[in-house]
Order: sequence, then C-alpha cells, then structure tokens
Amino acid sequence: MIAADIAQVDGIRTVGREDARLLADVTADAFRNDPFNSWLFSGHKAMHRTFGVLARHIYGPNGFCQILGDGRKDLAATMWMLPGGNMDMPLSGVSSLYASLFFNGGFSALMRGKAAGEAMELHHPKEPHAYLFTVGVCADGRGRGLGRQMLLPVLEACDRTGTMVYLENSNPDNRRFYNSLGFERIELFTATPESPPLEAMRRDPRTGQAG
Repeated sequence: MIAADIAQVDGIRTVGREDARLLADVTADAFRNDPFNSWLFSGHKAMHRTFGVLARHIYGPNGFCQILGDGRKDLAATMWMLPGGNMDMPLSGVSSLYASLFFNGGFSALMRGKAAGEAMELHHPKEPHAYLFTVGVCADGRGRGLGRQMLLPVLEACDRTGTMVYLENSNPDNRRFYNSLGFERIELFTATPESPPLEAMRRDPRTGQAG
C-alpha cells in the first residue's frame, strides 16, 4: 500500500473526514483566484462549501489527505485518491454537493459543476494511479516551497511502488511547478465551450518497479 510507504514529515499531519472543514478552509483560500474554480463557483462561499463536501464524503474517508501547519495556522493541504480508493460518493454526499452548488452559486453553478464532473470523469485515466485532486497553499504560506514539501513524500512513495500519478492543472501559472516535479501534459480539455481549460498531466514513476 502506498500510504504505508509515505514518509512522515515534521509539521505535516495526515487527516480524515473529521477535518473536512480544515481541508476546505486551506483549499478554498488557495484556489480563491484560480481561473477554472473561479468560473465554476463564481464565489468563495460556494467553493468552500463544495470542497468541504468532497473532503467529508470522498477524500477524507476514502483518500489520503494531509495538512501542513506552522503551529499557529494551517498553511497548506492536499487531497489524494490512492490506487484502490473508492471515488463513489454516498447519496447523502451527492445531495449535499448539489445543495451547496445551488444555494451558494445558483442553478448556473449547479450546471457548471455537473459539466465539470462529467468532463473530469471522461478524461480520467483507466489504469491504476494516484490521483492528486488538490494541493493548495494559502496566501500566508506562498513563496516558501510548501507545495513541493507536501507533494514530495507521496511522489517518492509512488516512485518506490512504480505508481503513475495524475492530476488536472486548473491554473496555467502552475505548469512549471508541476513540470519540475516530473509531470507532463497529456491534453487540454474544457468542461463547457466557455470554461477555462483543465490541463491533464501525468507523472510516470522515476524509480522502483510496479509490484
């Protein structure tokens, strides 16, 4: 299992469903000015609520989530789904997700969310992989290499286990960062004709053999 192979790093703690609100706090702050997510949610409140629902019903209980803090404030967070994880959302979670989009963003946000989910599922790789759903650093933590610090232990574990990693980059400004970690573009795709593009990227393992 990849999770058991991920090295522990001082200041980074692994969290679960009970910390969904904290994951949402950091992630929504980090994505506040993200082009795709700004189009999708049309407001920080809808973004925060939706990330909270996804953390509570999918990534917290079924995935691998971490938060980095400096003892005073949480500064960075990641949400992963590792190979074999369950991406299915229970009915209660689906209802919460749709309600969050509708009541915080209106019917148009609900339709954008549905289109985005369908497009991401369509382009998602079928082969076993680790999926990086989000990595975010809040405004107070930027420029300190915290995103790299969060990702490297998981990427190194993927190298040791021969695991491919996949993500959708929602901000062109982050392309060089992901390239520096070994990710390469597969394709660009859009949720709707008017949406900003998502950049599908993959990272093949640098070392190790698949077991």
